[in-house]
Amino acid sequence: MKKYRDTFRPLGPFLLLWGTQALSALGSGMTGFALILWSYGQSGSALMTALLSVCSYAPYVVMSMLSGALSDRWNKKVTMLVCDAFAVLCTLTVLVLYKANSLQVWHLYLLNALNGLMNTFQQPASDVSTTLLLPEKYFQKVGALKGFSNSLTTILTPVLAAAVYTLLGLDAVIWADVFTFAVAFAVLLFGIHIPKIEQRKEKKETVWQSIRAGQDYLKKHPGIFHVMLFLAAINFTASIYNAALPALILPHPRGGENALGLQNAVTGTAMLLGSLLALKSKTPKSRVRVICNTLLLSMCTENFFLALGHHSVWWAVGAVAGWIAIPLMNTNLDALLRHYIPVDIQGRVYAARNTFQFFTIPLGYLAGGFLVDKVFEPLMAEKSGHFLNVLFGTGKSSGAAMLFFCIAFLGTVTCLIFRKDRHIWELEK
Repeated sequence: MKKYRDTFRPLGPFLLLWGTQALSALGSGMTGFALILWSYGQSGSALMTALLSVCSYAPYVVMSMLSGALSDRWNKKVTMLVCDAFAVLCTLTVLVLYKANSLQVWHLYLLNALNGLMNTFQQPASDVSTTLLLPEKYFQKVGALKGFSNSLTTILTPVLAAAVYTLLGLDAVIWADVFTFAVAFAVLLFGIHIPKIEQRKEKKETVWQSIRAGQDYLKKHPGIFHVMLFLAAINFTASIYNAALPALILPHPRGGENALGLQNAVTGTAMLLGSLLALKSKTPKSRVRVICNTLLLSMCTENFFLALGHHSVWWAVGAVAGWIAIPLMNTNLDALLRHYIPVDIQGRVYAARNTFQFFTIPLGYLAGGFLVDKVFEPLMAEKSGHFLNVLFGTGKSSGAAMLFFCIAFLGTVTCLIFRKDRHIWELEK
């Protein structure tokens, strides 16, 4: 017991923050899942539904440079509290509009954009706070713990959201979100002390100089920058995947809302198992090799199963193969960045990362929705009796299946190209 007390006492503040924020993320995830079901039911369009995520990520990408510079200057705890409070106000606005029978899809676009703007300030503050709350020897573990909570959220979100949404309605899902927010907000406000950063420079920087500092760091460390470009390319493929998944499963003869929930739950279970493996794993000899190999495994498995499976069982097998190694990748990527980047500049570098690494996410969602609605579904509708119907099926979901077949090749080629990037491998030194 003394050994466990000595191990977990330094982790106490982080574990408290991590646990309550994970609970709040579960509530937010339930609302997001319910709104996807609601919006797809309203429009029946993959593009219209994908625009929800586009509106969330676009401000996040555009404003990240500025937010990182300001986040390094501002009090981390206050920044997180203000951003979380603003987010719950947006959620309550959805509830008011829904109860008044006035909620429309464009309202969600606007509110998601405002939420995305707040997230640009909240995320760098949260990342740096984690570094400040943890002794360096636990950096390997924190990535696994975050992966664990994300996996658990992925498992529970569709199950709880679908059940509450079906039985009690959208308003009940939103109230559950508000409750989990209140718990996390109170714990952060009264129970967590986040240490201040000891600045190495006495001379104060202007905001523009702070922004340039993050960019200059990436110029001097091309390995970190090329890792971000690698993840940007992967994020593009992953966002097409996310945009097309509802369009594949919801209208499929063997699909529907329950099948989509099952797919998300299996994905979360696979990530949960992967997180447990990552939590128990030792520091690898090559973090870069782990990152490259796990992403390659993910890209060259699940998308093929989704394209050619035609049944929820095969989709689930693909989810396990595609996601079980992702927590291991995230753990090593997180540890690599925290070890490599000095803490007093992490906020600015992470903000620059958010711009370079995440700008492809809204592009991927737009591309995925457009390709399903305007390219692949019309193409498959014209191919009645064609051999493509044997491969990808018939009906509205067949176009999405063909798109998954294409992005399977796109993701695999991306991994093979960046696996040969010498700048990334120089991080091993």
